[in-house]
Amino acid sequence: MDPIRIAIVGVGKIARDQHIPAIEGNPNFSIGATVSPNHRGPEGIPHFNSLEELIESGPAIDAVALCTPPQVRYDLAALALSKGMHVFLEKPPGATLAEVAALESRAEKVGVTLFASWHSRYAAGVAPARAWLAERTILSAKIVWREDVRVWHPGQDWIWEPGGLGVFDPGINALSIATHIMPRPFFLKEATLSLPANRAAPIAADIEFRDTAGAEIHMDLDWRQTGPQSWDIIVETDAGTLKLSNGGAVLTLPTGTEHNEDLEYPGLYSRFANLIRGGRSDVDIAPLRLVADAFLRGKRDLVEEFHD
Repeated sequence: MDPIRIAIVGVGKIARDQHIPAIEGNPNFSIGATVSPNHRGPEGIPHFNSLEELIESGPAIDAVALCTPPQVRYDLAALALSKGMHVFLEKPPGATLAEVAALESRAEKVGVTLFASWHSRYAAGVAPARAWLAERTILSAKIVWREDVRVWHPGQDWIWEPGGLGVFDPGINALSIATHIMPRPFFLKEATLSLPANRAAPIAADIEFRDTAGAEIHMDLDWRQTGPQSWDIIVETDAGTLKLSNGGAVLTLPTGTEHNEDLEYPGLYSRFANLIRGGRSDVDIAPLRLVADAFLRGKRDLVEEFHD
């Protein structure tokens, strides 16, 4: 089959570091264009300032990868779907649950693929963790996602605005793993969100979940971490402790630690290609739903102002 001609919309750090190399390494795709009002893509690839400009005067495109902030993603996705293009949504898939539901409905009516991507699910330790936990009784779990926002998200003001999610921007990666590996659904019981006095989104969160069998899951998110950073999920079971560290890349079981090559974004694009070839969509909103519940039900605790 001919490669799927894909346009990358939003040529920021995540597109350059992850999307472009993953697409270039997948024979199912070819990069047909890049779109951004601020940053050009790789040399030799047609570039456009807007998706409208690409549609009006650019080369034929089969799919788009939307690597923009979530606040502006709905209109771009809706336009692409209206033109019969398949759509890859970076995480989180939208600024609201209703937006994502509307896009899913539109994709179904048009008959194209919509893919809400969760890259951390493709980390090396996640699939074997899911398989191991499927045969165990879960006693409790702990999620610790602590990093320094100044190091990982410098100058990204959109993260602090409504719809940007704040500390849940990385924290939703943990939830994407947890909702994938835990054998039973879980739901929010209580949450405390720490918001800087000069920001609209939280810099930290302390959350209690419970699964449908009563196992408690505690989540500790913090963007003020200095020194060693933590991206860990620890699950206590009737057969011992499972630990996923380094964002899901390293799996430790009672029998020892596994180190495997991480291929998150190549895995995403393999999945996207299979969905397109099979005429299917994948729009899992479970991680975003838990974040929305935390915002809906969480207590707000104002803390000191934050400045990059």
